[in-house]
Amino acid sequence: METIRLLLADDQALVRGALAALLDLEPDIAVVAQVGRGDEVLDAARDSGAQVCLLDIEMPGVDGIAAAEILTEQLPGVRSLIVTTFGRPGYLRRAVDAGASGFVVKDTPAAELADAVRRVHAGLRVIDPTLATESLTNGENPLTPRESDVLVAALSGATVASIAAEVHLSPGTVRNHLSSAIGKTGAATRAEAARIARERGWI
Repeated sequence: METIRLLLADDQALVRGALAALLDLEPDIAVVAQVGRGDEVLDAARDSGAQVCLLDIEMPGVDGIAAAEILTEQLPGVRSLIVTTFGRPGYLRRAVDAGASGFVVKDTPAAELADAVRRVHAGLRVIDPTLATESLTNGENPLTPRESDVLVAALSGATVASIAAEVHLSPGTVRNHLSSAIGKTGAATRAEAARIARERGWI
């Protein structure tokens, strides 16, 4: 029986340890590396010879979706499985676009998670069925990359001038992007637009 070499990336040490303990009980899975930051994933995967990387979305450095994209580009033979607390449909679309082979939520039972690792390793795609349905229902992310950038900067409640400086655009252009994003999200304010976009996993 081939042993699947697994890397775990999660910024919460307790969660990471629990996942490692559970998955190490499987006879055909060996946890060969653990990291707490998204920007440590590539080097750890390369050094450990990991075949599948279990990636949390919310991590310092880079998030799990960006880490999956880096793995797809740099180590195309390594498969990524996104595991997240946040079952946001927009995250699913972004994860698939980044090259992730699977997307499951953290409360998936251990046996199902181990099975997801096996299926991803075998070249199959594993998607949480509830999220897949929600993703289809909610449709595509309507925001342009620039509108997304501006909304991410707006999450902190920053002024238009501050946002403009952060994303290297003129205040007038920022206002146009915010206005467009507010219209697309059906929000009344830029703060609400940013919140809605975040809840849907668009940013």
